[in-house]
Amino acid sequence: MTGSAASPSFRLAYVPGVTPGKWVRIWQERLPDTPLELVAVPAAEASEVLRRGDADAAFVRLPVDRTVFSAIPLYTETTVVVVPKDHLVTAVDEVACADLAEEVVLHPLDDVIGWERPPGEPAFERPATTEDAVELVAAGIGVLVVPQSLARLHHRRDLTYRPLVDAPRSEIALSWPEDATTDLVEDLIGIVRGRTVNSTRGRTQPAAGSDGKRSEPKSGAGGRKPATGRSAGQGTKSGGGRSGGGARSGRAGGAGAAKNARRGKPRRRS
Repeated sequence: MTGSAASPSFRLAYVPGVTPGKWVRIWQERLPDTPLELVAVPAAEASEVLRRGDADAAFVRLPVDRTVFSAIPLYTETTVVVVPKDHLVTAVDEVACADLAEEVVLHPLDDVIGWERPPGEPAFERPATTEDAVELVAAGIGVLVVPQSLARLHHRRDLTYRPLVDAPRSEIALSWPEDATTDLVEDLIGIVRGRTVNSTRGRTQPAAGSDGKRSEPKSGAGGRKPATGRSAGQGTKSGGGRSGGGARSGRAGGAGAAKNARRGKPRRRS
């Protein structure tokens, strides 16, 4: 964990295409006293950032070395092909790899798809980055296959994309060093898994009453509060009356009988 003991902070790395905003908002609501610092890193460098301790956890693209890192898969992205808006591909809703057989398919050095062999014809030279490859697509040099989030990240008005239905897909996960599962990491795990703040899993939270304050245990034998004041002398209800109010009931019954006798009415049996 980074930061000082008096004011802890948490550094969260993320790779291009991941948008951690919703998880950050929940963190800020639940842990307002623990600053969360976001660190943008290239996909290929995420594991090394964690190894060096430059981040406490990271949103990464799988696979990771499971002998060193823990990982929780979060979601799998749709793979798309990026093309100019006037390309023939735009006439259909989705594409298969075979449809790109005669296309020059750009394969940047920071590719995250993990192909055994990319479809189509290889370009004369591999672009250094996905961003560079997008520029080449706009120049009419070829097409580009990427996760949909990267197509959105590098969006241009003159380009569009279509799903590539039979291509490998990239999976996003939360990862952290196996030997560094701190309380704050557990908090983040709970957030990304959608646990509520009072969930019994993960870190223990104090029980809260309806007023939001921590509930205190009840005192007295068996967990009951001792009876005090008026309630202690009332007793319990039995057969529609109160066992603790016998004298009062007797007086009321006698007065009623005498009144009925004066009126010449028979006394009603109780």
